[in-house]
Amino acid sequence: MTMRIEEVTANTTGLTDAINRFLSLLTSTGHLITESDLAALIASRNSHLFVAIDEQGRYAGMITVGIYRSPTGKKAWIEDVVVDEAYRGRGVGKQLTQHAIAFARLQQVKLLSLTSNPARIAANQLYPNVGFLRKETNVYVMRFD
Repeated sequence: MTMRIEEVTANTTGLTDAINRFLSLLTSTGHLITESDLAALIASRNSHLFVAIDEQGRYAGMITVGIYRSPTGKKAWIEDVVVDEAYRGRGVGKQLTQHAIAFARLQQVKLLSLTSNPARIAANQLYPNVGFLRKETNVYVMRFD
């Protein structure tokens, strides 16, 4: 199934609801994106939200690429990859990921990284298949909720 992958540059009808539907599939925290949060994300120079859209104009998935600079070079992270349950197993996640990889290359980043929950079997099979290498590292988080 071929999807149209677009960078979100404006909030369109149904987009906030679609993102919140995706977030409910991605995390159990109940986090929802507000209209103002989405506007800030769209306005950010360093955050790039892409959506997969089917032939009928329905949102099928999303992926975010965050780009930043550090002393060791320009880097990017892939975040919040999710495909609607109705589209899973059809290659939508692969299309989104390959689009993010191509975008990162165009941005001339030196390193593209992502993390994936070990319970996400399909995702953890996909990433090596599109060229990612597993890095043995510890990831630490600190929440400021």
